[in-house]
Amino acid sequence: MKKFLFPLMFFIFSTGFAQEAEKQTPIPDPIVFETSHLGTFHGKSISYKAISGETFLKNNEGEPVAALWSTSYIKPETDSGKRPVTFIFNGGPGSASVWLHMGVFGPKIVKVDSEAKTDDGAAPFNMVNNELALLDITDLVFIDPVGTGYSKVIGKGKEEDFWGLTEDAKSIAQFIRLWITKHQRWQSPKYIAGESYGTTRASAVTAALEGSGQAVALNGLILISQALDYQGSTSVHDNIASYFTYFPTMAATAWYHSKAGQGKKLEDFVAEARGFAYTEYLPALYKGNQSTVIEKEKIANRISYFLGLEKEYVLLSDNRILTDRFKKELLRREGKTIGTLDGRYLGEEGDQTAASPTLGDPSSYGIDAAYTAALQDYFAKTLQVNVDRPYLTSNGSIGGKWNWKPVPEGSYWEPSYVNVAPSLGESMRRNKDLKVMVANGYYDLITPFLDAEYTFARHDIPMERVQMFYYEGGHMMYNHRPDFEKLVKDIREFMGK
Repeated sequence: MKKFLFPLMFFIFSTGFAQEAEKQTPIPDPIVFETSHLGTFHGKSISYKAISGETFLKNNEGEPVAALWSTSYIKPETDSGKRPVTFIFNGGPGSASVWLHMGVFGPKIVKVDSEAKTDDGAAPFNMVNNELALLDITDLVFIDPVGTGYSKVIGKGKEEDFWGLTEDAKSIAQFIRLWITKHQRWQSPKYIAGESYGTTRASAVTAALEGSGQAVALNGLILISQALDYQGSTSVHDNIASYFTYFPTMAATAWYHSKAGQGKKLEDFVAEARGFAYTEYLPALYKGNQSTVIEKEKIANRISYFLGLEKEYVLLSDNRILTDRFKKELLRREGKTIGTLDGRYLGEEGDQTAASPTLGDPSSYGIDAAYTAALQDYFAKTLQVNVDRPYLTSNGSIGGKWNWKPVPEGSYWEPSYVNVAPSLGESMRRNKDLKVMVANGYYDLITPFLDAEYTFARHDIPMERVQMFYYEGGHMMYNHRPDFEKLVKDIREFMGK
């Protein structure tokens, strides 16, 4: 035994030394790149600086636990302390801010097919100056949550400290406080623009900013493709609400592909589908198998009329059409599958007998490469960003580890749909100046527009401070150029400009 004592002691000593050395390894200073630019926005020539880099988030002991990456566009002014600032992020959870950055809000954007006829293919991609960027009326701050973009855990930080509904909101709220303190913007009007899960985050961040002894009251939320109450945006069997909330969106998509509502205006056909969903379809769904054969036949005829599906298929589905099946069934005879984020997009799949799409979402893989390449090129050549780690436009490992519980650890909790809408209502009642803009795409088959109406109608939200807008695009309605222009116009009016 003795002959092994020295090697064992050496191993223990060397391992402990290595661990101690690792703990004591100093964390490098935050990486920051600053450049100056001149651009024309809404007819005005504007000088601005771009600051792209890390901000260290710290724990209660003042130790850095995360390096959060952001890109800020700031217009120097004599009284910049009162100039509006808009904080922007996408969703996922697990998505960087690339989509809103390079799709609509940034000073440069990538162009994809506005009519969704073709996918983005391969490089080169077309990137252009965005003369409709909002830099004439607000500074812009694009935030990449921890685990996305260049943002990462450092020091004593752990992924679980950030990958959760509450944890994520606290980290973004901490960043916003740090940013407005560093740039002396406590008196500036403050807005948040979020997309998809980014709207969930926006509501949670709004609540998080109200506490911690540093209350920050927001002026407005811009919710693009809202996802506040997940019951209405989760298309699964036995979730009656989802058959109802998705129905007008499926009707709109059938109209777009000339399968239903021909000879009618989109808005009129949508209104007709919405009326059916409320007055006939929802009662039938709740009645279920208590309905007579004749009653089921009547509902099936109406569903077939609105969704462009054969009556026999509708009846086989027991008058309950899941969105995944609708996407495969609508154009099955043409060998096409429609998109999820945007029902205008089409894909061609090898398996024509599958119940649902097999290749993924054509409205996602149809634009991913363009957005990714454009951001990488823009960072390197225009913002002079040079970082020795990959920029993750999305991080698939985050979703499976996400803590959805909006309650403290140890509290009693039963599985349910995520719902931050009541929290938003409470925040609006505590802050009389907080107003909300909701942007909905008619062809959004992941966060349907009726779900937005349904959500805001039943959670004690002060509706006099809520504005609903509708666009003839999908989840990312700004990919459709006419909607891009309308969205910018609507945001400007919402901000009072």
